[in-house]
Amino acid sequence: MRTMVRRWLDRDFVFITGEAPSAPTAADEMKALVAEMEAELEIHGLTLADTVRTRLWAKDRPSRDEASRERRRIFDGPARSVSSSFIAPSALSSESAVAMDLVAMRSSAPKQLVEYEPPIVPLRYFVQDSIVFLSGVTAVLPGLEYQVKDIVGRVTESLAHAQTSWDRVALVSCYLHRSQSVDALQSLLRPMIPANIPAVEYEFADGYSEPGKLLEIETTALGNVIR
Repeated sequence: MRTMVRRWLDRDFVFITGEAPSAPTAADEMKALVAEMEAELEIHGLTLADTVRTRLWAKDRPSRDEASRERRRIFDGPARSVSSSFIAPSALSSESAVAMDLVAMRSSAPKQLVEYEPPIVPLRYFVQDSIVFLSGVTAVLPGLEYQVKDIVGRVTESLAHAQTSWDRVALVSCYLHRSQSVDALQSLLRPMIPANIPAVEYEFADGYSEPGKLLEIETTALGNVIR
């Protein structure tokens, strides 16, 4: 397990990445991994309620689906946070079927949770301490160009719903299918995003929550009320 403490956006964040201990099922692995991460958070004076984002990595679709259901069960109530999930066997170096990235933020402010309508497994977004965290957004459409257009449009709607905009975005994280190129994605994103984003990062995956998806985008933005 790796832990990084980082000062970002004038707040203190803890980033934890780890592979699950080997267990009979993906749900058991997720449960054990979260317990290890919870213990790590306690070292830094935090709890699961301080989680702002989780990112699930799995070796195959059945493991992803089972672990995702268990993650949703665990991260409920005060621990509810934004999320994304990927199939990426190369991300796991052990025999485990599940790994996860967890991001926590030190804050005494309450989370203002906004669900999709009707609610689905991922949270649409939440606002805490004037930072807006969006879950990963994907689309099942023919081709990367159509998926990018749909995803950017829905992120734009969520930012507006949260009373912020692209010019307040601090980080865009793109998880691109290995069959696609970063150059192609950049050429599509550039004219669609009406702002200069200070940080854009790219990582690769082999699959998502449904077949046919080629991209998932996470977004973190500042709200309009600054401390």
